[in-house]
Amino acid sequence: MSTPVSSIRNLGPAFETACTRAGIPSAEALRALGADAAYARLMEAGTKPHFIGYYVLVMALQGRPWNDCKGEEKAALRRSFDALKAQCFDTDRSAFERQLNEIGVIPRR
Repeated sequence: MSTPVSSIRNLGPAFETACTRAGIPSAEALRALGADAAYARLMEAGTKPHFIGYYVLVMALQGRPWNDCKGEEKAALRRSFDALKAQCFDTDRSAFERQLNEIGVIPRR
């Protein structure tokens, strides 16, 4: 039996539709993938990258309110989001250039 993605706190019908489009059919599948792999799939399926969407997903999978994270934890999530986005969208760069971009050496486009 599968549980709808929208059954997870803070994830609504629009997010569930995006997950379905990305091949993530259930809350169980979403939890099994984890936030990073799931968000990568969402971006690959056409979801525009947005830090708040990523942040809400991470908090939701931890069972926390969407605005519960602050300070260094939030800054670390931002770095993770930027690295994930770079992996999905910097395909015209070499692996070395992508790594440089992840640490902020290459200027943003």
